[in-house]
Amino acid sequence: MNGEDWFGYRAGDAWVRGAAVMSLALYVHWPFCVAKCPYCDFNSHVRAQVDQHRWRAALLADLAHEAGHTQGPLSSIFFGGGTPSLMPPETVAALIAAAERTWGFAPGIEITLEANPGSVEAARFADLAAAGVNRVSLGLQALDDAALRFLGRAHDLAEGLAALDVAQRVFGRVSFDLIYARPGQAPAAWEAELARALGFGTEHLSLYQLTIEPGTRFATEAAAGRLTLPDEEQAAAMFEATRAITAAAGLPAYEVSNHARPGAESRHNFTYWRYGDYAGIGPGAHGRRQGRATQRHRKPENWLGAIDRRGDGLESETPLTPQERAREALVMGLRLGEGVDLARVAALAGGDPRAAVDEAAIATLARQGLVVREGDRLRATEAGMLVLNAVIEAVAR
Repeated sequence: MNGEDWFGYRAGDAWVRGAAVMSLALYVHWPFCVAKCPYCDFNSHVRAQVDQHRWRAALLADLAHEAGHTQGPLSSIFFGGGTPSLMPPETVAALIAAAERTWGFAPGIEITLEANPGSVEAARFADLAAAGVNRVSLGLQALDDAALRFLGRAHDLAEGLAALDVAQRVFGRVSFDLIYARPGQAPAAWEAELARALGFGTEHLSLYQLTIEPGTRFATEAAAGRLTLPDEEQAAAMFEATRAITAAAGLPAYEVSNHARPGAESRHNFTYWRYGDYAGIGPGAHGRRQGRATQRHRKPENWLGAIDRRGDGLESETPLTPQERAREALVMGLRLGEGVDLARVAALAGGDPRAAVDEAAIATLARQGLVVREGDRLRATEAGMLVLNAVIEAVAR
């Protein structure tokens, strides 16, 4: 998953088989990129120069502010962006050390950093591992040079595969991203690309359909009629094939777009979708803690200015109503293959399940074969995952 949060929020304490395991997750946003990709609507910025000492101090100050409002231990840290592999390893090490002093680490803490697979970033992998990063997520995005040029990526395929090789030698855990349903891409071509990707032997893959996001260069191209994606039938065929092929290879989908060997799921991402407390620092970062939603200033300069004025980058901190918390937990949980615990959703809503879910809609969707309800557990079927947004809107109040 890229650095920004889906649906405008993240979540953080693990909820395993109906039992709460209280812990905290930390998200650190590094907003800078070498160039802006034409499909990207994340909070990323291109700057000619970055004052690394100032940014390190500012991130540490933002972390210290969150320390006063949260309790550990930390189960995971995720450096997202932007391109956090452009961060100096010294800054990564300083943040990890400060987080451990502040909250303590749960056994087996997962510390992930998103990385572009360029030679400059790959040269830093050993130093990043020495700093404490134990999992890397590589933005390969495609296994084809023409597709990489179309997607605006700075690396070519040879450079990307070389970076993947370095990552697999340096880090204990490796994931990489691919984008499919690109213009002109037929289902058979995607299946061949996916089969090649599975052959590299990583434990985790994030596989996303290309979507046209407002405000991106691709949106401008699409509006002008210069960019056309595969039709809905082709895109659906690729989605179904993706789930079937990865499952057969031993990396089933545990979330709409994320696939892993059993036990290799991203702990950090799992805690988002299982909905709990997490701290978010850095420009544009969102957080959820103690029933409150936090959001940092998006523009790097505005975030830095807030740090200088008062020691944190907060733009807003808003109490969530019980119904809002329940809806968020429901929306996030239905993305998971395991589904969502409706008893917990009801508890978040103040004990009244009718305040959070539409029982009549659940019954209708079950008859249509789009959801399955097993006691308090509600999950989307394979057919339901194809139309998940519609399922969520029908179920959530």
